[in-house]
Amino acid sequence: MLEGSLRKLSFTADRPIRYVLHAGGSLPLNPCLGEGLRITWLGETRCEHCGTRTPKRYGGGYCYRCFKTLARCDLCVVSPTRCHYHLGTCREPEWGEAHCMVPHTVYLANSSGLKVGLTRGSTAVPRWIEQGATQGLSIARAATRRAAGELEALLGERIPDKTDWRALVTGRARPLDLAAIAAGVSERTRERASRLSGVEWLEERETADLEYPILRYSRRPVRLTLAEEGDHVVEGRLRGVIGQYILFDHGAFHVAAHTGCAVRVEQVGDSVVERQMELF
Repeated sequence: MLEGSLRKLSFTADRPIRYVLHAGGSLPLNPCLGEGLRITWLGETRCEHCGTRTPKRYGGGYCYRCFKTLARCDLCVVSPTRCHYHLGTCREPEWGEAHCMVPHTVYLANSSGLKVGLTRGSTAVPRWIEQGATQGLSIARAATRRAAGELEALLGERIPDKTDWRALVTGRARPLDLAAIAAGVSERTRERASRLSGVEWLEERETADLEYPILRYSRRPVRLTLAEEGDHVVEGRLRGVIGQYILFDHGAFHVAAHTGCAVRVEQVGDSVVERQMELF
């Protein structure tokens, strides 16, 4: 049994990917596949950054004060083209130097389908796993997050930049020829992309194939939640893990959306699981 503040799932890039759940301790999830799992909210939520108790979570796990003052909670994090570091108005210049004013990678991925995205650094594999992509291909390097965002926005005119979580948790996306797609996209956008500062197309590209620990996808596209007004318990037979989602027969629990929630995590017997399944 675990008890403590819930943290994002950690993972190791293996075949299949190995996941660990964290809440005051650690629980490897792959060995639990097919077993009963219960997650109970204990009625308390703390800020992911400062640890302060907060009645409401902002920006994915922060108290209001941190949400309004931390650079990682600014709008430019989800919309990189709005980066304002160069204007001298970054909330935390040192954080911006370390996280935004460094090389980024622009990629294509196949999660619920084709998408374009960006990530800090030279390897995009952790980002692909975070999003539940079964395929990924790095296509360009950019000098800064803003430059990567400008290329992403250009490619986004033709390619979605969002993942459909409903499709992600209910079935594997059909395989795509990312190399061919990348070649076509770069050809069609190369002239406009050449006007962007600090962007370089990658000539050597290799598609990564990722395998997730899934016995069976969720039967229904239902997002299971822990809320003050609603369910305090999520339980069922663990069918798989993909991205930050724990898959049960009757729905999926998004761990990253509950970081900071005080929870108790228990492995439960078949009788509890069967009672739960009678409801669906």
